[in-house]
Amino acid sequence: MSARTESAATASLAASCGDATSAATTSLAASRGDATSAATTRAATTSAAAAGAGASRWSAINWTNSAALIGVHLGALAVFWTGVSLPALVALAVVYWIQIFGVSAGYHRYFAHRSFRTSRAFQFVLAYLGAAAAQMGPLWWTSYHRRHHAHADDPRDVHSPRQSGLLWAHVGWVLDANSAQMDPRYVRDWLRYPELRWLERRRWLPPLTVIGALAAAGALLERARPEWGAGPLQLVAWGFFVATSLCYQVTFCVNSISHRFGRRRFETADDSRNVAWLALLTNGEGWHNNHHRFPSSEKHGVAWWEVDVTHYLLRGLSMLGVVWSIRTHGQRVDGEGKAR
Repeated sequence: MSARTESAATASLAASCGDATSAATTSLAASRGDATSAATTRAATTSAAAAGAGASRWSAINWTNSAALIGVHLGALAVFWTGVSLPALVALAVVYWIQIFGVSAGYHRYFAHRSFRTSRAFQFVLAYLGAAAAQMGPLWWTSYHRRHHAHADDPRDVHSPRQSGLLWAHVGWVLDANSAQMDPRYVRDWLRYPELRWLERRRWLPPLTVIGALAAAGALLERARPEWGAGPLQLVAWGFFVATSLCYQVTFCVNSISHRFGRRRFETADDSRNVAWLALLTNGEGWHNNHHRFPSSEKHGVAWWEVDVTHYLLRGLSMLGVVWSIRTHGQRVDGEGKAR
């Protein structure tokens, strides 16, 4: 699917961050589920990280990158002025589930863990849908998630409730200035794609596309069906600002709630938990303990009753030939997980 050589720009960018080999080994182990290798690397780096980890918490707020997060939540308050209509609620549901799919299937299961393969064209579609959730670009998201798996709940984990508290894990790390830039050492496999680097620099474009589409649809409905009470501002308020705020919060809950509350089927080295209600809201991302045991598996639900909508959608796409080489945990779960 991709060439093995990296561009000169990629090499220089990775080299500028230093110690690329160690970080690349760590991220590769985390993304492919090599638990032994990842644990070994964590053990070697924990003592060094512990010395400086505390000082990095709540150092300063990066207002530039935080403006979008804060602005989206403030924008959701516009619903008190626009009112609500059936088209607005439909727009909310449609955009929310598209964003969740973009983050879950695209950013998480494809880019961060490479749990299935697809064409280069659909790869860009997944990146665009993920960016439509306004959670930064695909390279930034993947970089921090791979770092999380490489150092899950140790002092180098950027959003561990164990290390820095629930509020920090939920949203504090996103606002912090130290999290403003992605670490290219964790995404060297993706930096060779110029279209992904282009989207990373223009990560604001997909959210604006959503806003523009909603405004156009609202204007059309306002003229064609005025009795429905829908309009451009109303559809933007519900379909983008409310939907994106909800998408933010459930995604953040995976980092915070799923590492503090819930049930553990597998005895992993981290604090990951399975949270059923969160899995329903995130298309399966709430089965977080399952995921940390088998990070390279595309399927997060292990038991038959563990609903994983992203898995069902990807299986459907595989039947159409859009995605292939889906990786699963296979039969390794037998006899290991606790049925609870």
